[in-house]
Amino acid sequence: MSNQLDQLFEQFYIQALNETVKAVGPVERKLTLKMSLLKLLGDFSKLEEERVYKEGCIIETKHFESYTRELISIPITNILEIKMYVLTPKESKDNYSAVLALHGHGYGVKEIVGLLPNGEEDLSNDGIHQHFAVQLVKKGLKVFAPEVIGFGDRMLTRDKEQGKPNSCESMATSLLMEGKTLAGLRIWEARQILNYIETCQDVNPDRIGMMGFSGGALVTSYTAAIDLRVKATVLTGFTNTFQGSIMAMRHCIDNYIPGILNYAELPEWISLIAPRGLFIEAGIHDPIFPNKTVMAAIQEIKEAYDHRPEKFDYHIFEGGHQINGENSYQWLKNQLV
Repeated sequence: MSNQLDQLFEQFYIQALNETVKAVGPVERKLTLKMSLLKLLGDFSKLEEERVYKEGCIIETKHFESYTRELISIPITNILEIKMYVLTPKESKDNYSAVLALHGHGYGVKEIVGLLPNGEEDLSNDGIHQHFAVQLVKKGLKVFAPEVIGFGDRMLTRDKEQGKPNSCESMATSLLMEGKTLAGLRIWEARQILNYIETCQDVNPDRIGMMGFSGGALVTSYTAAIDLRVKATVLTGFTNTFQGSIMAMRHCIDNYIPGILNYAELPEWISLIAPRGLFIEAGIHDPIFPNKTVMAAIQEIKEAYDHRPEKFDYHIFEGGHQINGENSYQWLKNQLV
């Protein structure tokens, strides 16, 4: 016998989608969604008013055979700073293509730049992040890898003292009570980093891309959707439908944006990136972003690239919830040349 509560919540989902306004042209629809997304993410205009414009400082530098890794600190407001690793190819240039690389859940940015939680070099590279910032710099791209707020060194004191793996729940619930979202704060920070990248004298501001994994792909997708400076995007371990992923099983609270389903399902939000470059990477055995709904999402997103098919590609690899990179790294480099 069918559970009536299952029917009730399926009805809520259908009603939400049916109430979205689609009786407008595609251009108007796209503009409406972008404006709605900014509103749904929360108002961070106060942070804009508190912006400071100071140069970042280099905390440490380490040289490798093919690249240099710097840890820098960038002041954003009087009380907010972002620590970020900058990986620069040894081949000297004055117009690098740049990538903003965002990690997912784990022990923070160290996980994508080749470091263990204690700061020592990780020689194994067997984690789900696959040191993907290092793989990108080895392709000749200048990589900017910030510590996403809520992870690693950027956790709330109470969560550090309690030994929690991150501050997602603490930060998200506080922001929700204030009409804001953690996704919104992370996207706001990503856009501030794009501002910084544009000022780097050795970066070509017309050749900036983004790559994100899991929760980092959420931030990447919405940032690229609303910020035209992002010319090419790689999403790994995220592309799906809301119904097939974050509404079907337990996910971190940082995935949830109140009211977003009243405007569109996830594939249409991701499609806002079109016609700029987009590459989707997904493991066929990913347990939290199931392949069946990955493929359904890809088919819908693909339609947004009917007139620019060369700007869209995807790779479904034999694996789970992890970075692969077999095709995505080179694709991203090709898009940014």
